[in-house]
This record gives sequence, C-alpha cells and structure tokens, in this order.
Amino acid sequence: MPHFILEHSSNIDDELLALDQLFEKLHNAALDTGLYPLAGIRSRAHRCDKFRVANGNPNYAFLHLQVKIGAGRSDEEKQSSAQAFFKVLSEHLAPIQQQQGLGISFELNELPEVLKYNLNNLREHLSLESAQEK
Repeated sequence: MPHFILEHSSNIDDELLALDQLFEKLHNAALDTGLYPLAGIRSRAHRCDKFRVANGNPNYAFLHLQVKIGAGRSDEEKQSSAQAFFKVLSEHLAPIQQQQGLGISFELNELPEVLKYNLNNLREHLSLESAQEK
C-alpha cells in the first residue's frame, strides 16, 4: 500500500487527464515519503459514464481520489502523506480546472490490521527484474 483508487466523470479529456503520468507522479510521491514499499503501491481508475454534477451542466466534471493505506503510521505521517498526494493531484489537474468546472475530492483511509489480508509476490519479481538489469 498505498492503493490509489481514482474515480472520474467521463467528460474529462483523456489526453489532459493523462492517467499514466498522474499515477507515476503519485507512485513517486509515495516512495519519496519513505513510508511505503514499491511492491505495495497500486493505482487504478474508474471512469463514470453516468453522473450528474451540480446543476447538471454537461461540462461540469468530478474527480475523486481515494487512498488506502495499511495500519501502523503516525497521524503526522498520514497527514504529510495526504498533503503530498493531494498536492500532486491538484497540480496535475490544474490545466483541466482552467478549461472546465471540476470538483476535486480526496480522502486517505487507513485499513484496520485485523481486516486486511494480502497475498503478494511482487517483491520477488522486482528483485529478479532488478538483478536482470545489472
């Protein structure tokens, strides 16, 4: 973890949204905190074709980013992570906000240790990949 789960209205231009770039920036921000291992970082997006924003103006758009993290970080670490992620998000979306009405929302959720299960072999694959590059 973290897992970045993005939901957005379908009326945002894909080229401006540039999800691959946004996800790369979010992954880098997570790594820069020193709190999250590379093998645990995931990103995904869900495009919503059926939506209504405010008064129904078809140009109004929304984007919501939910970040899920595992337990064990201090409130200060969670807050600094949230601030870093929201900064990346808002800066990335600034060109879109200049072109259309856009509601941006964000939340960071900590999953309780007793309710979270993982099965992950990505660390092994990352190690193999790294060894092959040398």
